[in-house]
Amino acid sequence: MHHSPSSEVDCSMRTPLVASARERGVRAVVALTFVMMVLEIVGGYWTGSMALLADGWHMATHVAALGLAAAAYALARRYAAHRAFAFGTGKIHALAGYTSAVALGLVALAMVVEGCARLLRPTVVDYDTSLPVAVLGLVVNLASIRLLHGHATEGHEHEEHHEHEEHAHGQRQPHAHGQAHVHSHDHNHRAALLHVVADALTSVLAIVALLAGRFGGYVWLDPAMGIVGGLVIVKWGASLCKHAAFDLLDVETSPRLEDGIRATLEHIDDVRVSDLHVWSLGRGERGCIVTLVSSTPRESAHYRERLAPFGLAHLTVEVRQCRDGHA
Repeated sequence: MHHSPSSEVDCSMRTPLVASARERGVRAVVALTFVMMVLEIVGGYWTGSMALLADGWHMATHVAALGLAAAAYALARRYAAHRAFAFGTGKIHALAGYTSAVALGLVALAMVVEGCARLLRPTVVDYDTSLPVAVLGLVVNLASIRLLHGHATEGHEHEEHHEHEEHAHGQRQPHAHGQAHVHSHDHNHRAALLHVVADALTSVLAIVALLAGRFGGYVWLDPAMGIVGGLVIVKWGASLCKHAAFDLLDVETSPRLEDGIRATLEHIDDVRVSDLHVWSLGRGERGCIVTLVSSTPRESAHYRERLAPFGLAHLTVEVRQCRDGHA
């Protein structure tokens, strides 16, 4: 029987580049969002606008969530080489994203409840004051989306440049057939972006409600828009929560990747894969443990080399020789 030590493909050279670029964007948005949060909450109470107040308190949760995202980046970078994290710190981002998604859903439900209460007991709205604040909130949200998206693109360009350099030096191979390759599933960054997009949505709904109330007399639209916005955001938060939970629970959602690994190995001699586990390490990286059987086993390095195109961040290969001479 042949045993092989665990083999890891070092992805640390590209991950910090992406993290630092996105982290700068998140920090800038935290400051911008905090200022707008204060203006909208004060403006909502002052003018009596439910839509504006809901947008302000919703933005308050985003300040906390975005602060959590920034902290997750810092912690993941700080403990990247710590031996306590056996497979790296990628799941810190998934945990932060999951927590943000839960917070997003809770606040959205609160918006729905408050909107229903305001429908039953309408309040007087100062449209002349609340409209400019709502428009300013939308401008800030659009600027925040641009900041987050711009830094994400910058990090992705760094990642692609590094991969092209590796390919030029022969360090990486073309992707194998059937491989479901993923560049980066950063649930932390996705959660931060989703919070800002949700803010933009509630700002648009607030502006529509305020304009309809100011010029059309549709006062009921103000709380109604708060309810609609809350329901949409609940759906977004549930989707993010689901995908982040998959990472945290080691749920492999890409059967094509497993099928590609199995097919690649079983095309070598008379190899048969007897045990195969593929799971997420966070940030789009994958770990793999595979046990294979062959009547004429080769060195484990040969099998690891054949699996190199899959870009596995952590790979353990166990090779066994069958006793009856037939795999």
